[in-house]
Amino acid sequence: MPKNNYHNLTILRPHDEVKFVIGSREDYEWSRGITREYDLPRKAASVLFSPVFGTVEYRQIVEWILEDRLNVRFQLQMHKFIWHPDTRGV
Repeated sequence: MPKNNYHNLTILRPHDEVKFVIGSREDYEWSRGITREYDLPRKAASVLFSPVFGTVEYRQIVEWILEDRLNVRFQLQMHKFIWHPDTRGV
């Protein structure tokens, strides 16, 4: 059974958001491909690219987004900066 239900990407509505959690260049390239293949910025209110905390430099992801001219938003896990990164339930 696949982990992703790609059919959901074909039925997005203007108020929906799609979030990709990125931990590597490979994750970024997969996310970029899905974003383009399904034309997500046109279908959803927001397409979010969020790094896995502590795995890839935030600036690197931003540079990739800018180089590829992707119409996505970069998002940090703010709770990881406000509370200790291992804190649960926040």
